[in-house]
Amino acid sequence: MLMTNETIVLAPFDRLLGATIVRFVPSFIRPTHWTVLRIVLIPVVLWLFWIEAWPWALGFFIFAALTDAIDGAQARLRKQITLWGTMADPVADKLLIGLTVVLFVAREVNFLFAVIIISIELLIVAGAMYRRSQGRYSSANNYGKIKMFLQILGVALLLLAKIAGLPLAVPFAVGTLSLAIAFAVISLLTYST
Repeated sequence: MLMTNETIVLAPFDRLLGATIVRFVPSFIRPTHWTVLRIVLIPVVLWLFWIEAWPWALGFFIFAALTDAIDGAQARLRKQITLWGTMADPVADKLLIGLTVVLFVAREVNFLFAVIIISIELLIVAGAMYRRSQGRYSSANNYGKIKMFLQILGVALLLLAKIAGLPLAVPFAVGTLSLAIAFAVISLLTYST
């Protein structure tokens, strides 16, 4: 089901973000501004991965990922949900995670593992495109939100392993990304029609 300003359902973390970050966001900054910022940050993040500037890559990756949480919480809390934001936000997410997986996870973990992550993301996109072609729109479900959080956490753990030279963190990162795959499949299967 498509969430609108009339059918808002707050996510568990919305109140936390509302009390900490969103309350300080000026009213002229709209949720779509955060989404556009995330899209603009993607080439920067990828470049930092490419030149192996791991601490900078971690900082920019986490900040770009945080804009996803902020835009959604702000849109729901301030009743600023738009159709453009509902469609552009997941595209920005898929670009951030998908390209990071291609450039970093495939190299640091396993190419096949990265292919599985990307394939499921592409299936989710194909399903969304099919629903839109039928005139049906839907917002991300909670499984998709958990999946995104786990993907961000998994990549961040891999980056921390690189930065701190902690090879023990890699299995935790792989486990987190594997759990994200499970939630991606559940999200795909339970997406509302």
